[in-house]
Amino acid sequence: MSMQYSGGSTRAVRRAAAAVVVAVLLSSCSSGDPAQAKELQGDYCTKLGAWQNATTTSVADADASDGQNDQSPEFDNAEPAGQEVIDASKRLDGAGLEHADTRILDDTVNAVRGDGEAVGRAVSYCDSAGFETLVG
Repeated sequence: MSMQYSGGSTRAVRRAAAAVVVAVLLSSCSSGDPAQAKELQGDYCTKLGAWQNATTTSVADADASDGQNDQSPEFDNAEPAGQEVIDASKRLDGAGLEHADTRILDDTVNAVRGDGEAVGRAVSYCDSAGFETLVG
């Protein structure tokens, strides 16, 4: 009988330990610190604005170049800027900092792929987070 009690006790300890691990992992995923949340949102919106500027410059350079190779430095930055804003959206998503009906990671990936409506939703996210001046 003591063997069953010992086994039951061991299971209870394991369950409790698993619950603690899950609680720690979940608490590290969401940002309870408002300053950290604002920092992540500001970083995202800054990178979204940089990506927009790089893509706008890329399109303008392509239209103006007439086949010449006189592109601005921002032209070469569009792809890396897109990856940076996707990485920043992953941090927002991981921290649980999306707003009501927003899927910021999906919207950002789709925006970088050329979805104009997704760009609008990403910009709207920055507006509602208080960083409207960082994006165009």
